[in-house]
Amino acid sequence: MSDTNDIPGGKDVLVEFDDGIAWVYLNRPDKRNAMSVELAREMNAVFDALEIDDRAKVIVLSGKGEAFSAGMDLQGFFRATDKVTDVARHRAYRETRAWQWRTLIHYAKPTIAMVNGWCFGGAFTPLICCDLAITDKDATFGLSEINWGIIPGGVVSKAITTLMGDREAMYYVMTGEKFDGTRAKELGLVNEAVPADKLRERTRELAMVLRDKNPTVLRQARMAVKWAREMDWEMASEYLQAKVDQTTFVDPEKGREQGLKQFLDEKTFKPGHGHYERREVEQS
Repeated sequence: MSDTNDIPGGKDVLVEFDDGIAWVYLNRPDKRNAMSVELAREMNAVFDALEIDDRAKVIVLSGKGEAFSAGMDLQGFFRATDKVTDVARHRAYRETRAWQWRTLIHYAKPTIAMVNGWCFGGAFTPLICCDLAITDKDATFGLSEINWGIIPGGVVSKAITTLMGDREAMYYVMTGEKFDGTRAKELGLVNEAVPADKLRERTRELAMVLRDKNPTVLRQARMAVKWAREMDWEMASEYLQAKVDQTTFVDPEKGREQGLKQFLDEKTFKPGHGHYERREVEQS
């Protein structure tokens, strides 16, 4: 692990570096990592720093202790924002929205949510806004707000409908019923559900795959999917063709050129069997 003294965080958010992976932990284990105003501010600083830190090729978001996150802190967020001015309340909401979805959706580096244990309420937003997600198959998920006499806060209702079908989303919002990691996989909330003792190993394995991809092309590919899904077919066709051309132009590794050269000329690369050999390209 690398020294993290020069990285923001250290209180409600912890960062560990491991061979190109930045493990970012919500660090309020005594509160099951419930998210407070202070945590939001710290998380924003951490993500801003990691975006330009060469030690972080891939970001893994998880929680210390027995929970990914129990959602928003009823005392440290809702009660705290009830007692401040309207301007201060607006600022707290903005800071929370910033890291939970505005930053994660458009983040420059690939992100993986590693769900260990509890994932409730507001925690669904950062979970869904990470690019990929892996969970402990026995983790506990729930949208329990209905049982507190409230509706899911923030953009949770929007977030869940980007991955879950309407019937499933309505069912869990209306009943507040809990479900496990295996069911989360069935609902499309995560990519994989694995045994708890394999969770970090499998997450690290996936992160290493992403780490070794051409970072420019990987970023462009991620953004292409995220923007195209909001468009109709004609707009998506025009946008994606422009994205292909833009990627070729901005890629310092000249990945398209190298891939075609190694496949067609050198016969050293077969698509479907890993990635092309990444080589330094002389800049003209």
